[in-house]
Amino acid sequence: MNTFMIRCLLCLLTLATSLNANAKVTLKPLPHTFYINIPVQGPTSDWQLSAKYQLPRSESANQKPAVIIVHSTSGIDSTGQYYAKALNNAGIATLEIDLWGARNLMGGSENRASSPQETLPDVFAALHYLAQRQEIDANKIGIIGFSWGGVLSMLTATEQYMSLTGTPLRFAAHVAHYPVCWLYNNVPGFEFTNLTAAPVLIQSGNLDGYDSPETCPMLVSNLATSDAEYVSLNMFKRAYHAWDRLEPKWLVTDPFSHLGQGGEVLLAPNKRIARKSRRNVVNFFSTAFNHKDDDN
Repeated sequence: MNTFMIRCLLCLLTLATSLNANAKVTLKPLPHTFYINIPVQGPTSDWQLSAKYQLPRSESANQKPAVIIVHSTSGIDSTGQYYAKALNNAGIATLEIDLWGARNLMGGSENRASSPQETLPDVFAALHYLAQRQEIDANKIGIIGFSWGGVLSMLTATEQYMSLTGTPLRFAAHVAHYPVCWLYNNVPGFEFTNLTAAPVLIQSGNLDGYDSPETCPMLVSNLATSDAEYVSLNMFKRAYHAWDRLEPKWLVTDPFSHLGQGGEVLLAPNKRIARKSRRNVVNFFSTAFNHKDDDN
């Protein structure tokens, strides 16, 4: 090896040592992860709801907030974990539930439950499961849902549906991503009125094949003043349905699409928008849970 090569290697080693000395890398410890079954009591039968429970590691004995994650029609995919990781890093526990497994369903528009309302008992059971855990603050449990799950997040923001639990327990905050906005206050059973007073964040895209660009803004603008004060909306200009499903594009057919006329819908990821929406979600839940502290 000649003198020039030796000098180059020494320079590279010096530079690497300098960078390592100045770099500050903070690694978050992985959360405690549990795969659990939650008993659910339905109107005519009972079943076991499978779920992934992730609890951030902490030396503090304080109770933690938590968020229930509810998948779309396609079932559990990369989306839920994409948000779970960020929420866990913010000190928030997550519980991602599987609506289809207990029903022996494969997901998709041809192999899902007959209506979102049919899956409400799963969400109620998940809420009560978390509220009974010693390490979770029962007053700081939120919910985020995607498409089908977004519908459930919207419905559980109303007293009409939460009163079905027969308990005073309510969600502290709701996030609904691309929740098919044209449904609400247009189709019986999808009333979005008389809200529980918990904040609601709706995020959707202008290119969503289920709605038109005006549908979600019209929903919010037509709410009664007493309900509208709890609802915020983010519309992403270049976002298709399921922009945060970071998997290959997928063309699906759904009778609920195109304002209920049915047809094909493009599910297309957008990493830039996904990162922005994830930041919005973490900030939204963190703020909502902190307001709970202020209320106390």
